[in-house]
Amino acid sequence: MAVHMSEARFDELVSEALDLIPPELARAIDNVVVLVDDRDPDDPGLLGLYHGIALTERDSHYGGSLPDTITIYRDAILDICADEQQVVDEVAITVIHEVAHYFGIEEDRLHELGWG
Repeated sequence: MAVHMSEARFDELVSEALDLIPPELARAIDNVVVLVDDRDPDDPGLLGLYHGIALTERDSHYGGSLPDTITIYRDAILDICADEQQVVDEVAITVIHEVAHYFGIEEDRLHELGWG
């Protein structure tokens, strides 16, 4: 059963999830914008998506690039949650998961670490 939540409350949860990132890692995040959208048009069940050049792959040619994006898909997350606490947990997992991609951590490793 999908959870109903205002866009403002969901945005708050994304912001709170970003605050969970340890300060030393948060300071290393550069040229990234975090967005919230309803759904990914190509994969409606996708919860989040990192699009850009991972920090581990950036070189001297990276300068002047457009910001990387992390998109969190509100409706997809709300669809899989039964209550607000599940939404809080899933938003945190999804945000941390996508930020980890920015740092170059691959999908398999995230699953091993419990952030799948």
